[in-house]
Amino acid sequence: MTDSEQPIDRRLEHAILDLLEQRSPTASICPSDAARAVYRGDDDGWRALMEPARDAARRLVAAGEVEITQAGRPVEPAEARGPIRIRRAR
Repeated sequence: MTDSEQPIDRRLEHAILDLLEQRSPTASICPSDAARAVYRGDDDGWRALMEPARDAARRLVAAGEVEITQAGRPVEPAEARGPIRIRRAR
């Protein structure tokens, strides 16, 4: 199965992990980075992928792959309100 044939949730998970791999070990990304990486158009349609990207991050937290942070501190995914960042699990 090619990357474009994978369900959107799996593509977002892969995008999050790939983006983090390309950055320094302490770097973080915004869910919008993953949404933009997965979206195929050249308009702002990536915005519709924001909540699915946040959901993908939550699944990766549950798998022990990443942490969701606010103000540089890890937060429980269910408690996160407003803007979040995603970083490798520490």
